Amino acid sequence: MFRKKEEPIGRLLVQALRQQGLESPLQEYRLLAAWGEVAGAVAEKATRNLTVRNQTLYVELSSSVLRSELSMKRRELIDALNAKAGGQVITNIVFR
Repeated sequence: MFRKKEEPIGRLLVQALRQQGLESPLQEYRLLAAWGEVAGAVAEKATRNLTVRNQTLYVELSSSVLRSELSMKRRELIDALNAKAGGQVITNIVFR
């Protein structure tokens, strides 16, 4: 019996997820789960809803002051969230 080269299980899992079209939803889930850690506890408590559509994260906030503060940190938040998700998931954040 012929045996191929050994490959790390992590690489095989990523390939399987990619083939099944499940890699993007998994990355989006990781990104949404990391929101509280990246944005902070105060932002997490003030967040009503998070959704991702067309590489844009839509964030509904209950505080206009926090909305303004987070808008100034938009680029940093995008970079940190994409790093936590493990890929380029979002390119923009819209605060509502």
